[in-house]
Amino acid sequence: MRVLALLAVLSVTATSALAAEEPSGCDKFKWPIERERAALTAPDRAKLASGSEQAALPASGITLGLVAPQEAKLPTPPERAPKDGTFAGFTSIKAAPKAGLYTISLSSGAWVDVVQDGHFLKPVAFSGATDCDGIRKTMKYELADKPFVLQISGAKDNSLSIAILPAQ
Repeated sequence: MRVLALLAVLSVTATSALAAEEPSGCDKFKWPIERERAALTAPDRAKLASGSEQAALPASGITLGLVAPQEAKLPTPPERAPKDGTFAGFTSIKAAPKAGLYTISLSSGAWVDVVQDGHFLKPVAFSGATDCDGIRKTMKYELADKPFVLQISGAKDNSLSIAILPAQ
């Protein structure tokens, strides 16, 4: 009985410690997010279905519809396996963007894979915070002037907003 009580206390303590590590509030991001947050919450965001192809980099934010991972048919298996009960999806950007540093920002938590030229790109920077209406995380990627695929997995909801903007 004491072992069970101890395990319960340790579980609550570990959960609280993990939650405490997450910064909370819009001012806790590592760089200014006003432009990304505005794109993610703009009323004129294009609504895209998973698997859609974009002729060019969207000028503003988009809302990507997501489906169960097994239905998403992601072009490349995600680097992190999605949990049961989550959603996934992807969009392809066919026209080559100008090479450079871009921010990819999400309205809610999810795993992001950027696949360009058959390879996963690693973010050069990451920032996230809870309790900031409209934005949950933002990452910076160095994109080549080639088409790429943006894959989302592990999302709790069946859609999320995404902004892909040149970094400032």
